[in-house]
Amino acid sequence: MDSKARFSGKVDAYVKYRPTYPQAAVDYLYDTVGFTSHSLIADVGAGTGIFSGLLLERGSSVIAVEPNEPMREAAVAQLGAKSGFRTATGSAEETGLADHSVDFIVCAQSFHWFDRTLARAEFKRILRQDDGKAVLIWNTPLTEGTPFREGYEQLLLTYGTDYKTVNQKNILPEALAAFFRPGAMQEVRFENQQQFDYEGLCGRLASSSFVPVSGDPKYEPMMAALRTLFEQCQKDGLVNFDYETRLYWGSL
Repeated sequence: MDSKARFSGKVDAYVKYRPTYPQAAVDYLYDTVGFTSHSLIADVGAGTGIFSGLLLERGSSVIAVEPNEPMREAAVAQLGAKSGFRTATGSAEETGLADHSVDFIVCAQSFHWFDRTLARAEFKRILRQDDGKAVLIWNTPLTEGTPFREGYEQLLLTYGTDYKTVNQKNILPEALAAFFRPGAMQEVRFENQQQFDYEGLCGRLASSSFVPVSGDPKYEPMMAALRTLFEQCQKDGLVNFDYETRLYWGSL
């Protein structure tokens, strides 16, 4: 499936059930990486604008670059009235932005879909400074350590359409480091968590691009397995969905 189209039917679930990012991670961008309220930031692969909204709250201006029209429209619905926000229809490989026009680039939950060679050249073109910085960030679900984490991972491995192929964990550390200048990449990690009742957990699952949809032969068995997992792991009607937010940054 074309990575630029695969979330078209997932927008509502994505808006409702995908996590935001820890405040500590946003603080880090402004306290350590160098973001300011005067920065113009390209949020590349911005999706429904989850990360763009956090940057706007800090007073920064944001260009949300998103090739998927339903996702981009959701971002406009959420953020279009906010000062300093605009969208672009481009992609990581061809943003459509002017040469040397942005102060920083962020890629939140999106870099694993990019052609890294083309994206790196494009990012260098649009950054104002020769040592301009890019930030790659993911909310990475934890898959070990509790019965729910391990059971949910097994559910995805069993029923996911191409989960093993598109999992962001497939990008090895050396491949991430190669995207930046030699020796430039820095990494920090933060805790993050959502809590879901059963309806919310169904929505979180539905927001993933690699799970079968209603009508697929795997759909009903998957939902039955999800119900069983929830009942086994819930406490007071809720389960914890735990993440490690991983942030990689450096000059290109």
